[in-house]
Amino acid sequence: MNDTSARGQHSHVFDQGNPIAQRRVRWAVWLTATMMVAEIVGGWWYNSMALLADGWHMSSHALALGLSVVAYAAARRYAEDRRFAFGTWKIEVLSGYTSAIMLLGVAGLMLFQSVERLFSPTEIHYNQAISIAVVGLLVNLACAWLLREDHGHHHAHHASEGAAHHHHHDLNLRSAYLHVITDAATSVLAIVALLGGKLWGAAWLDPVMGIVGAVLVTLWALGLLRETGRVLLDAEMDKPVVGEIRDVLRQIPTVQVTDLHVWRVGKGKYACIVSLATSSLITADQIRQQLSIHEELVHVTVEINNLPT
Repeated sequence: MNDTSARGQHSHVFDQGNPIAQRRVRWAVWLTATMMVAEIVGGWWYNSMALLADGWHMSSHALALGLSVVAYAAARRYAEDRRFAFGTWKIEVLSGYTSAIMLLGVAGLMLFQSVERLFSPTEIHYNQAISIAVVGLLVNLACAWLLREDHGHHHAHHASEGAAHHHHHDLNLRSAYLHVITDAATSVLAIVALLGGKLWGAAWLDPVMGIVGAVLVTLWALGLLRETGRVLLDAEMDKPVVGEIRDVLRQIPTVQVTDLHVWRVGKGKYACIVSLATSSLITADQIRQQLSIHEELVHVTVEINNLPT
């Protein structure tokens, strides 16, 4: 735990970044951008709305994945910049938030184009469109494979009492992974729609699947928007670590918590400011020592107000 007393300086680099994920996302950018061009050209040439929608959807993913790479690089470059009071990790979170907004925009575009095509159908060249959609799906699966190990990898901290578990995500990588998965889902929908049109003459399936894909993307984007937004707005006072801090402080005789603020400064790492009222001679260092059992607390500021005895 960093010592927050006035006696010395300490590092504000609370997150070490994720260079392996950055390298994998960079590969995913190139794969996605290549397939994006193929799907947009193929969808336009063969009149497949589902394929065209998937291509435009993939274009947003290429941009979002590129944004993730830039965010990793910026967070690392400015890690030692003292202008960032609590480190640069939230640059990565901001990238995830921006990616979620981009997903909502793509969902809106997909919905508009699909509804338009539903009422104004055109001839679809099924064989060619299906071939491109299958290749697109394979590219999506390859990108998901690239990001597989880091996504959803949890680090669990076991408190000495209570055995509480905290799951920590790389939200920048999570946003990149989500873009890949949504793209894979829309590729599957496009393939289903094209096969239905080819085998059973159900041409209406193509725009309908585009609409289904738009709804699916919207739901996933809203989930990512909520998760990243909570971190950016420091709206995490309902996290288990907050209750654990209060539990520790309640066990200290003659100490009353008058104010407490907890927020994230890295993947699974928190800073906190606590104000206490006490009639005893307890010191801030003693309070920090009590809280040190929680390794996720990396920056603790303690204010003690002495009550009259």
